[in-house]
Amino acid sequence: MAGSISARALRQIWREGGEVALFDVREEGPYSRAHPFFAISLPISEIDARVMELAPRFSATLVVYDDGEGFAERAARRLEEIGYADVRLLRGGLAAYGEVGELFRDVNVPSKAFGELVESIRHTPSLPAQEAAKLIAEEPNLVVVDARRFEEYRAMSIPKGVSTPGGELALRIFDIAPSPDTFVLVNCAGRTRSIIGAQTLVDTGIPNRVAALRNGTIGWTLEGLALDVGQTRRCPTTSDIGRAQAIAAARARAKRVGVETIDAARFEALLEQRAERTLYLLDVRTPEEFAAGHIAGFRSAPGGQLVQATDEWIGVRGARIVLYDDAEARALTTAAWLVQLGWETYVLSPDAGVANESGSPTRRRPPLPALAENVILAAEVAVRRENFILVDIGRSVDYRAAHIPGAHWAAAAHLERDLATLPSDRTIVLTSTDGEIALDNLARARASRGGDVVALAGGNAAFGALTTEDASWISAPDDVYKRPYEGTDNASDAMRAYIDWELQLVAQLANDGVANFHVVR
Repeated sequence: MAGSISARALRQIWREGGEVALFDVREEGPYSRAHPFFAISLPISEIDARVMELAPRFSATLVVYDDGEGFAERAARRLEEIGYADVRLLRGGLAAYGEVGELFRDVNVPSKAFGELVESIRHTPSLPAQEAAKLIAEEPNLVVVDARRFEEYRAMSIPKGVSTPGGELALRIFDIAPSPDTFVLVNCAGRTRSIIGAQTLVDTGIPNRVAALRNGTIGWTLEGLALDVGQTRRCPTTSDIGRAQAIAAARARAKRVGVETIDAARFEALLEQRAERTLYLLDVRTPEEFAAGHIAGFRSAPGGQLVQATDEWIGVRGARIVLYDDAEARALTTAAWLVQLGWETYVLSPDAGVANESGSPTRRRPPLPALAENVILAAEVAVRRENFILVDIGRSVDYRAAHIPGAHWAAAAHLERDLATLPSDRTIVLTSTDGEIALDNLARARASRGGDVVALAGGNAAFGALTTEDASWISAPDDVYKRPYEGTDNASDAMRAYIDWELQLVAQLANDGVANFHVVR
């Protein structure tokens, strides 16, 4: 049976640098409106799919909480069933935490707060949108590097932007801007990746003038400036000279910050200590490079996105991290930021001689239920639809984008409540994008009602023809936070509110007092 821990005791562990994971097991919508600084969003419905990668050591302390919905107790039981030995409930939940610590809005908050702290301490150069637009229109010797993921860049970008994900900047800048007279403008959707990207280039020591686009595409849009859509420009490959310059600059920066590069023997020693100390092995190269070949046990975590959203890969605060990059510069640059974010981080030397493997690594997760007795084939559902009620419990954004005709949507977190509203004389068929979330939550669904419940084998992907029409909502779609910096349909008020929120993060960070960040000047 799970124990408990007080908010004060949890905060003391953070202050002392101890190992602990704090999981918010509500849906992402409520999480995004209020949560502790280091809380990780892990909805109860996604525990099986994600927890073993977020918390790879079964003896690590895992703390779970909700805001009185009853999710925490069920989540704790499931974590213990999976095999975690030290699971605790946060005493009093979110409300009790709010009495002793700050509650934060939005997602990826530690990384965003850190970016604001970097700008305030390092005085990272930036340009407002109108000034940047004038420069883009009039300055021929200019490059615009977009530090977001390629998918975000393709959705919308500023004129002349070239996709250069943040982790690639330090490696490729000497080929992107070989002339010291070239102005380098770094942009993202909001603020953080622009700030970190521009400061990375400043710290690299390039002679060029560098600036971040202040407030990113949000600031650009609020000024009434037009965005491009569907662009596919990508940063150039590296030359031998450019790569050598990048490695030398990254090594110098890493030495100033205190990043340690380790050999095969030191790496093996860290692996041997994994039972006592949580260890994350992350490959910071591009996803394409990772897919072509990677070291066994490493996960793909492109460097710029890892700094931007550390909590999407790493759940246990106080853990160790080992990064790998065969070009070295990306790992060294990423590690330099992670060290300042308070993580014990190492870089595995490309000369360590650790063998590579190809193909996608096996995702760590509990086994799915035995298929034969728990699933129904799409063909049977298609010809006997009158016998079934299809209920999609994947993420609501995926349901909006494409769902099986006639399928209803229900929040996986609220299955016990919402399935009880459906007729009991028909079999419920649970589905999700690939079927895994449906299978993961099948036992909960069966326990909640008297009628039969099965899962659709292979989920929506196996069904065939999908639609965007005739959506039917059993639950309110509050499972996903609508980010005001993604896409082109955001309300102006939401974008302004987001920028205002980011600008006050440094003050809230100082008032909370648990971050242990240290920006190296």
